[in-house]
Amino acid sequence: MGRRPMPCPVLDPHGRIAGRNRAARRLTTSSSASDVPPSWLGEAHLRHVAGTLDPTAGMPAGTFGSRSYEARPSPTRDGRVAWWLFDRTGLVEAHETARETRERADAISGVFSTLLSSLNVPRCAEVAARTATDHLAEAAVLITPPTGHRYAVTHALRGRRVVQETRQIDPLTVPGLDEALRGFPPVPARWINPDAIPDWVMPEGFSGPLGSVLVTPLPGHGVPAGALILLRSDAEKGFSPEEEVFARLFASRAGTALSAARLYSEQTAVTGTLMRELLPPSLSRVHGVDYAGRYRTAMDHERVGGDFYDVHPGPDESAETFVALGDVAGKGLDAAVLTGKIRNTLHALLPLASDHLRVLRMLNDALLTSHHARFATLVLASVKRQDDGTVGLRLTSAGHLPPLVVRADGRVEEMPTQGTLVGALPLVTARTVETVLAPGDTCLLYTDGITEARGGPLGDELFGEDRLRAALEGCGGMPGEAMVEHVQMLAAQWLEPGSRHDDMAVVAVGAPRGGSTAGGRAPAGAGG
Repeated sequence: MGRRPMPCPVLDPHGRIAGRNRAARRLTTSSSASDVPPSWLGEAHLRHVAGTLDPTAGMPAGTFGSRSYEARPSPTRDGRVAWWLFDRTGLVEAHETARETRERADAISGVFSTLLSSLNVPRCAEVAARTATDHLAEAAVLITPPTGHRYAVTHALRGRRVVQETRQIDPLTVPGLDEALRGFPPVPARWINPDAIPDWVMPEGFSGPLGSVLVTPLPGHGVPAGALILLRSDAEKGFSPEEEVFARLFASRAGTALSAARLYSEQTAVTGTLMRELLPPSLSRVHGVDYAGRYRTAMDHERVGGDFYDVHPGPDESAETFVALGDVAGKGLDAAVLTGKIRNTLHALLPLASDHLRVLRMLNDALLTSHHARFATLVLASVKRQDDGTVGLRLTSAGHLPPLVVRADGRVEEMPTQGTLVGALPLVTARTVETVLAPGDTCLLYTDGITEARGGPLGDELFGEDRLRAALEGCGGMPGEAMVEHVQMLAAQWLEPGSRHDDMAVVAVGAPRGGSTAGGRAPAGAGG
């Protein structure tokens, strides 16, 4: 098959067409078959005649008729110039396609960053669907894997508000959707009959009739993140092979972002559940005794740490309430894991709570046989309101700071209980002491995060037990809630700004003034 001849218009010195070969005559239409060449060719001809056309800067190029050409001059003997036109339509179209692809890729790259910055699944789906309508199709429908029998469906229509809903759908009613949701390769758009698309796919306001449909999977981390349906009305051209490739590229990035958001949401939900189990309970009055507690972690951005407290009410007012406050060696999540184990073990030992030493020894055995290499200090209290309005206390320390009793008149008494810490030695020894709280008296249990808070005028002095006792002397008769808040505030103010500190926990057990009646609700989160 012979090569098609190149068009060749011949221009005279004045820039008018003086002749043309057969290919050039076929190129021009009746409206353009005059003696005036296209402006780009006429200007190039005049520069060539004047000797100012620089071939090193590239040959002149432009459109002639409906196609793109590059023109090269060839002088004739009679002073005219034959301009040979080299067809470069395919090259121009390729460059235009590449330019559009680059622009899309740049836009998608920016959107991908936006997608990854959102770790909320609905928000991520909204951004992905809206972006698809900006760059790929008139409308987009994003479907994420089902929860039960219901799917989260995001409808986007160019220039309209994105609509999200949860509904029951049958993926088999959309060609290629069931396969896409399972992660199979997409079905080519030319294989999908637009008439087979059900009404639920169409976004409200879509000005059909539907002309072209593309269904592509959203690949995730190990499992599919959903599927994307792209819709074009018959007023737009169908999806080209290049556009289908680009749509799959977009879908892969959107799927990655959705998968990351879903993984984060699942981990956040699991973490939230665990945190609720590890956080100290809120305290209030129970069986006629007032309880209050405050907790501050060593790391302000963390919610749990190595300090803990629990209040376990007895089954009725005649039974003792068991109180535990402890400090696990270390900080952060690692310490919190052992904290959770100790709290669960103490909860299991509640039937033996009247015997503090036995509880401590059984807890010690449990810790020594675990894989944890940490130890803990604790103080245990058994609390019971008496008929005369006083509150009886039995206190046992296991390597912990001694409890302080703040009398209603401001006197501060140190309870002389002592013992060995748990989780370090084969045998635990401890001494239990008893005391009575008169109405207005409060017993304060606290961890060393309070007394070892380092700060002061020079920034290197410990808050200390003496300073704590001196501060409590002004708290006689103060409600327990106010007392624990006061202690936490003093320790926080003592700290040097920005300095590191240990976990801080404070619990107050108080006998109400005025012979308050027994009863009251159990503290939220406390076990019985």
